Amino acid sequence: MEQRAFDVVTGAFSFTGRFIARRLAVLERPIKTLTNHPQRAGAQEIQQDIKAQVAPLQFTDRPALVESLRGADVLYNTYWVRFRHGRVRFGDAVANTRILLGAARDAGVRKVVHISVSNPAEESRLDYYAGKARAERAVRESGLAWAIIRPTLIFGQGDILINNIAWLLRRLPAFGIPGRGDYRLQPVAGEDVAEIATWAAEQVDSVTVDAAGPDIIYYSEMVESIAIAVGRHPRFVYLSPKNTIRASRVIGRFMKDVMLNEPELEGLMQELLVSRERPRGTRRLDNWLLTNADSVGKTYASELDRHWR
Repeated sequence: MEQRAFDVVTGAFSFTGRFIARRLAVLERPIKTLTNHPQRAGAQEIQQDIKAQVAPLQFTDRPALVESLRGADVLYNTYWVRFRHGRVRFGDAVANTRILLGAARDAGVRKVVHISVSNPAEESRLDYYAGKARAERAVRESGLAWAIIRPTLIFGQGDILINNIAWLLRRLPAFGIPGRGDYRLQPVAGEDVAEIATWAAEQVDSVTVDAAGPDIIYYSEMVESIAIAVGRHPRFVYLSPKNTIRASRVIGRFMKDVMLNEPELEGLMQELLVSRERPRGTRRLDNWLLTNADSVGKTYASELDRHWR
């Protein structure tokens, strides 16, 4: 089969997309990224590292979107929104995904590898998980060859959740744990997600697979591991979910950010970040925390700065 010229990654300067772009660079695959944030912090360094062409991710200009995808072999789609903000809703993200897939089909892209989330369900009352499931259906109905990757909680350089837990642990005399902290999650390294995504791109059949790490841990265990890594162990205070969200909103107003929202907390406590499949990832969170102990949580990571400002 004729080799196409390049692969496309939506958001190669973002968190998950960055790992995929770097993996493709290691595999010596030419890369183009579609992004609306070419000036975000660290973008120039990443661009030099992976030598990616850059084009705008413009859902409102379909002909231009088709041209930016023309000649591509695989589209790695990491586009999504973490929460409703301004005029952007999850329904808009699903609609934009359909536009992107249609443009990829018209441009002759061979395959789309779509990054979803563990345990999506269209009937879920959590809009994030329901929206992810609707986006998956759009992928399956796109007419393209496809692979769907469902990560659990991704950790690695550029992480927000674990970094900001470490940031709070370094600074506060007490740290709030929602409920009893006895709900499980299954962290997966960004490098593992990227390796699973590039593996899926080479499969002949369309596949849907989870991307999960080797360890299933309790939330309280994860916080304890972060505290050990940063060398700070404030008093743990166990809060109701409502009080956790109230505290997060107070910190969010101070930092001009959304630190944690109610649907995210509910999904965490429902153990939706645990896979039902055998783990495909091999890298452990504890090892990453100890390796990065000097840097994790040193500065606050703002979701709004990263995606909206």
